[in-house]
This record gives sequence, structure tokens and C-alpha cells, in this order.
Amino acid sequence: MTIAEKEQEILETFSMFEDWMDKYAYLIELGKELPLIDQQYKTNQYLISGCQSRVWLYADLMDGKVIFTADSDAVITKGIVSLLVKALSGHAPDEILKADLGFLEVIGLKEHLSPTRANGLTSMIKQIQLYAKAYQIKMKQ
Repeated sequence: MTIAEKEQEILETFSMFEDWMDKYAYLIELGKELPLIDQQYKTNQYLISGCQSRVWLYADLMDGKVIFTADSDAVITKGIVSLLVKALSGHAPDEILKADLGFLEVIGLKEHLSPTRANGLTSMIKQIQLYAKAYQIKMKQ
């Protein structure tokens, strides 16, 4: 499944919910399904700066695809990072870097987050892109 197809699937799921309380509940459920980061990566090295909550993100390259695992100490934040992992994990670095992540705007996520959580979302996206860029460079060597 392509990133665009995954984004469309997320959009369809979010469109089933009437209000933001239901959408937040869904985000919390997504967080429970998140492929958890191995304990050895729950260190400051993998902590995303710029997030109000503590969010750890680890990426590994397997067969030319970036596989993300993550965790957070806050349920909404864990759901947000889970949404990004769901959309982007398992794709080539080039694909990840080309993804526009417009689905975040369409579902209204940014406008329903506090300013600090919105900054955290931006930091998560930047960190994912940094991993993808690093693996893109590594693959070309």
C-alpha cells in the first residue's frame, strides 16, 4: 500500500467520526496499536525535542524500507506519532521525503491541537524526515 493510499484510508476512518471527542478517542486507540520502541531506544538520543510530552522515535532500514517504532508518555501524543508511523513506516526513504502529509490538514488535526502539541507534531515530522534523509544518503553510498 502506498503512502497516499494509507493517507486516504486514514481520511476515510476519520470522516466516520462526528466530533473531535470521538476523533481523540480514536487517536488514543491508535496509540495502543503503535509498534513500540525497544526499551534500549527509550533514551535521550531518540527523544524528539520540541514536544511537550516525551516522544521517542527510532528508525531502522530493512530491505530498503524505513521501519519506525515509537512511544510517548502521553496518550494523545502517542496517538499522533502512531498516525505518522501508520502512514510512513515501511516505505523507501524517497517516498517518505516526497509525502506531503496533507491528510493532517484535511482531518483538522493541527487546528484541534494546542500550540505546544502542534509544535510537537511538526517536530515529529521533521525527525521522521531526518531519518529518511539519512537512510537515503546511506543507500546511495
